[in-house]
Amino acid sequence: MVTRTTPRAPQDRHPRAKEQTVPRFMDFHEDLKLPEDAIAQIADDTRHARADQFGVTQVELYHNADGAVYCLLDGPDEDAIRRHHAALGVPCGDVHQVDSLT
Repeated sequence: MVTRTTPRAPQDRHPRAKEQTVPRFMDFHEDLKLPEDAIAQIADDTRHARADQFGVTQVELYHNADGAVYCLLDGPDEDAIRRHHAALGVPCGDVHQVDSLT
């Protein structure tokens, strides 16, 4: 089971989808067991759409108790996404630019 960090009302599921001009990326982390305080901080940053020093904003994060983590992020490019993860001390494997259906 994958858990969302930021529960939203149905009408708020894609608050930035229509106005999005920054590329969106998704990456996967295997066996990344996030501590509860890290999840809480990521959830707070996501709710408030805070960008980091690389211009990366966490859109969503999905995780489960087995350590599977999917990050959905807005950022200027793949390099910024990788620098975002490196600054957090999180290894970053494949990064994919993605588009939304909505």
